[in-house]
Amino acid sequence: MHAMLLIALYAFAGAAATGLAGAGVLRLIRRRSLTASLAVVAAVGVVAMLAGTLAVAWAMFLSPHDLSVVTTVVAMAAVVSLATALMMGRWVVARSRELADAARSFGDGGAFAAPDGPATAELESLSRELAATSARLADSRERERALEASRRELVAWISHDLRTPLAGLRAMAEALEDGVAADPDRYLKQIRAEVERLNDMVGDLFELSRIHAGTLSLSLARISLYDLVGDALAGADPLAREHGVRLVGERVEPVPVEVDGREMSRVLGNLLVNAIRRTPADGTVAIAAERTGEGVVLSVTDGCGGIPEEDLPRVFDTGWRGTDARTPPAGAGLGLAIVRGIVEAHRGRAAVRNIPGGCRFEVTLPTAR
Repeated sequence: MHAMLLIALYAFAGAAATGLAGAGVLRLIRRRSLTASLAVVAAVGVVAMLAGTLAVAWAMFLSPHDLSVVTTVVAMAAVVSLATALMMGRWVVARSRELADAARSFGDGGAFAAPDGPATAELESLSRELAATSARLADSRERERALEASRRELVAWISHDLRTPLAGLRAMAEALEDGVAADPDRYLKQIRAEVERLNDMVGDLFELSRIHAGTLSLSLARISLYDLVGDALAGADPLAREHGVRLVGERVEPVPVEVDGREMSRVLGNLLVNAIRRTPADGTVAIAAERTGEGVVLSVTDGCGGIPEEDLPRVFDTGWRGTDARTPPAGAGLGLAIVRGIVEAHRGRAAVRNIPGGCRFEVTLPTAR
């Protein structure tokens, strides 16, 4: 028992010295190729066994013949271990380079395609993560392209919509200045109307910029839907009378919600104004508010005749307007984009769908706790 303990101690001392030396070498070459590190690990294993054997041979005074036999066996094992480590290292390095090339391709704007052939579990996991990242990056690029296209459309339409009233204001101002205006009071009223229209447009742009910048501040308060809808109907009634449209409140339940009253009034006002302007005279615009399993649903139904199916996904896009709405007083196509932004800031969602004779805009909000 005492002899076996001595053998173990001598073997451990020799192997430990080799292990420490190997750790130092690995630290020095830690920035080199993985092949070199694997070769060092294989060499450490073989040399540690040889060092332990030599230490035991010295302590036990083995014969030179026995020592040469052991050394020869260890040397052969070292050759095989180093060859295996080099092959393994070169294979792993080759797979890593293929993975790096594939990652570089989607970093330059392409899609990630995992290299063919087997790989280690770690490289396979990395490949899956890169594929998922590539998909998210592609979605982000697509959203960025859509936003850029929307921004360009918005700039073009805003430029047109600003140029038209400004040209009218200039003409009326010159007529008043030259004293050729037949009815100055009518010109002044028209100027005021155009200024109000420009002011509303600038206000919509400011509101939209706050929404996109994430700086829309909400002052939430517990409000009854009944009061919210009543105020919205009262505010839209003059415009409805002017267009000969009937405003109807249907199934308006007194359900409490936690919302910013000012911002939600803007949402309902935008939806009602949009519905009134798209509904022909003697038509009806109906607003409803009820509790459902998903929350509280506010809906505005008009008689516009419906929206083309291919246009439905774009209705809430910034600056988008239907082809029949690109003339005044349609505005700059910001009202519905503002609706969606405010509703999403309330953790809700806005949607639209066609119904017989028109369409229905729905705003779903969380129920008050």
